[in-house]
Amino acid sequence: MAKLYFNYSAMNAGKSTILLQASHNYLERGMRTLLMTAKIDNRYGDAVISSRIGIQADAIPFASGDDLFTVTETEQSAAAVDCLLVDEAQFLTRDQVWQLAKVADHLNIPVMTFGLRTDFQGELFPGSAALLALADNIREIKTICWCGRKATMVLRLGPDGKPLSEGEQIAIGGNDLYVSLCRQHWKSHKVGDHDQP
Repeated sequence: MAKLYFNYSAMNAGKSTILLQASHNYLERGMRTLLMTAKIDNRYGDAVISSRIGIQADAIPFASGDDLFTVTETEQSAAAVDCLLVDEAQFLTRDQVWQLAKVADHLNIPVMTFGLRTDFQGELFPGSAALLALADNIREIKTICWCGRKATMVLRLGPDGKPLSEGEQIAIGGNDLYVSLCRQHWKSHKVGDHDQP
């Protein structure tokens, strides 16, 4: 029985690198993978999954209204799909997470998703919340804060390089816009509405 996996971390932990390595492992054994990424994230081009270490692969872009079960079923009918890998999973909708669960349950295709758990205010992304609730297997990919502790939070920076505490949940960017921090250092910037001593 195939499973739905959620691999999460803060920024710059190597999620896309791990996804691309997993795809390579399947391809090396003569199997077919299907890669998907959020259409909203076009930092490296449209429909491209790219790692900071320089590897990349083409992917099927998804938007909030897309039915990912139907997309996968259509691809499966053209040629067998051995694994579905989804990058930027935090941008999935709750319905899309259910569709991915259906891919695992009804098409018997393992689904490996990779994404952020929380936004810059420490709030769960909708896709991440749904994956935490529905995934068969949940794994944290670790990265570190500048102090050496495990980074679990993400700080958003403004154009002046100073931390932001307000704004839209989604702002696409990389190292120029986000910094991964441990909770203690994230709290020291007084981000969000949380009770922070």
